[in-house]
Amino acid sequence: MIHKYKLGGYNIVLDISSGSVHVVDNVAYDIIDIFEDNDKNTIIEKISEKYADNKDITKNDIEECYLQIEELKNNGQLFAPDTFEDKAGHLKQKTSGVIKALCLHVAHTCNLNCSYCFASQGKYHGERDVMSFEVGKRALDFLVENSGTRKNLEVDFFGGEPLMNFDVVKKLVEYARSIEKEKNKNFRFTLTTNGVLVDDDVIEFANKEMSNVVLSLDGRKEVHDRYRVDYNGNGSWDKIVPKFQKFVTLRGGKNYYMRGTFTHANPDFLEDIKKMLELGFYELSMEPVVCAPGDKEELTEEDLPIVLDQYEKLANLMIEYDKKGTPFTFYHYMIDLEDGPCIYKRISGCGSGTEYMAVTPWGDLYPCHQFVGEEKFKLGDIYNGVTNTKIQQSFSDCNVYARPDCKDCWAKLYCSGGCSANAYHSTGSVKGVYKYGCELFKKRMECAIMVAISRAFSEEE
Repeated sequence: MIHKYKLGGYNIVLDISSGSVHVVDNVAYDIIDIFEDNDKNTIIEKISEKYADNKDITKNDIEECYLQIEELKNNGQLFAPDTFEDKAGHLKQKTSGVIKALCLHVAHTCNLNCSYCFASQGKYHGERDVMSFEVGKRALDFLVENSGTRKNLEVDFFGGEPLMNFDVVKKLVEYARSIEKEKNKNFRFTLTTNGVLVDDDVIEFANKEMSNVVLSLDGRKEVHDRYRVDYNGNGSWDKIVPKFQKFVTLRGGKNYYMRGTFTHANPDFLEDIKKMLELGFYELSMEPVVCAPGDKEELTEEDLPIVLDQYEKLANLMIEYDKKGTPFTFYHYMIDLEDGPCIYKRISGCGSGTEYMAVTPWGDLYPCHQFVGEEKFKLGDIYNGVTNTKIQQSFSDCNVYARPDCKDCWAKLYCSGGCSANAYHSTGSVKGVYKYGCELFKKRMECAIMVAISRAFSEEE
């Protein structure tokens, strides 16, 4: 499968099965369109007719271009066959029973009252609660016991707002560090926070123990304070921004993300990215809102062209900052064209429900944080393990080739079929497709590849 597009002044051709990315001239771009359905002489004649008025392009040039494309095909870098479908289920089954990451919901409560929160202001459709040290300790032991020979393990401290249970977070990190050597494991911790309770103690601890921190900021003050308010309706922007600036500065400007959400109220989210840059933040993420259909925050069809245009403008802004010597990172544009994800990852996706699970404050297991509170998706608990094997099997069976709507999509080996939670909430099936999200993802990939190409050419120069 081939995907061709023009962006940023480049003619870009993707060979989906091989993962090859080509930047070509106009003649090659046109030949590739008709290469598979015509013989050599027909192609040369057709292209010669198209460029008859261009004295700089001769028949010999066109023939040479044809031969180069033919060579790429023979080398498996263009029009490569898809040889992965029959391996998809087998590859995922190979890691069955091995868990590499847990999302610990240390607090099902929050000190903010964000109306767009998918977690119902931290309650996850249930009662407010916090995780005890004993439950958290058992969760870490469960992870070790079910991680097989895997050495590197990931633990996310999540909420609600995890800093509302910060003492337990510190004790759990201390416990994990105490067993690393004995168990031959290495724990990598992440903390996600809205920033309200950040203080010097939090900053010092997180910068010592957290491999990554995710800091929630929606960008412009008026945008952020529209939704991210306390229970008295007061915005949190003025309170958290100075704390985040100190946090990031003391962290050395690395291993963090400013994580924003854009909604129907701000489809022009590039202005929020610019505000984050102005504030001194250079590791950025802006996520489309996750909410119930019909919510006032939901992105609409009218928003779609605006959002797609914003992604293109963001790519151009990144190139502009590259040229100024002040590059910044956008999470969804992180792509490695040479040493990207292995084919297992491309086929299997995030591993929710199999390699990755969420743990509630009382120890129940769910496929990921976006399924927590939906009883039918409860997998089991940290004491008895996975007992709902039918639900787990549905996630184990879930790969990019198990989704019929992905069959002819050029982006399938970049998105791995997309988010199972978004698919379920959109279609009622974890093997469905959240089509609005697909459109956003495809545009992000086109832009990310274009930025990577620009950077590669800049390095050569």
